[in-house]
Amino acid sequence: MAIALPDAPATSRNRDPILAVLRQRFAMRMRVLEIGSGTGQHAVHFARALPHLKWHTSDLPENHPGIRAWLAQAGLPNVIPPVALDMGRPETWPYTRHDAIFSANTLHIASWPEVQSLFANLPRVLAAKATVVFYGPFNIGGEFTSPSNAAFDADLRAADPRRGIRDLEAIQELAAKAGLRFVEDIPMPANNRCLVFEK
Repeated sequence: MAIALPDAPATSRNRDPILAVLRQRFAMRMRVLEIGSGTGQHAVHFARALPHLKWHTSDLPENHPGIRAWLAQAGLPNVIPPVALDMGRPETWPYTRHDAIFSANTLHIASWPEVQSLFANLPRVLAAKATVVFYGPFNIGGEFTSPSNAAFDADLRAADPRRGIRDLEAIQELAAKAGLRFVEDIPMPANNRCLVFEK
């Protein structure tokens, strides 16, 4: 029995602005680890548009059927099926090295200890001169960048107090501890941002 394709409507709205960033930042990269592939829609869109990349999907096991369904429909040769990566459990991280990392809308969904674990474990999967891109909403100077982000944060914390929009400066600090240099903060539609780091 075929699995219905999961659909995250936000991906159809944000995928092309994100792709414009990845075209530039991943132009000279070869192997991407996507942390938190979600439905798999981003992986399919980006891998199709950037065929020079090997796109390695990952997420919690409960999301794998949907990811695999999208990958099966797309039939792309440059997408690797998902591994069961849990940010807070280092033993689940792959041992392969990647020269690019991409993650969208994960840091505000994960708990802060999980975010800390993510950055602590990045060095083990990064190749030399790797590029890391995080997409999502971020606070600046401890302040929300829009009323809609403040409302979104309240909704996140009401659903789970461990969630919430993260401060840009706190993410930069974790990245620096992981040996990453902050390169650029790129404003994106709908009060989101792409944060770019390099090893």
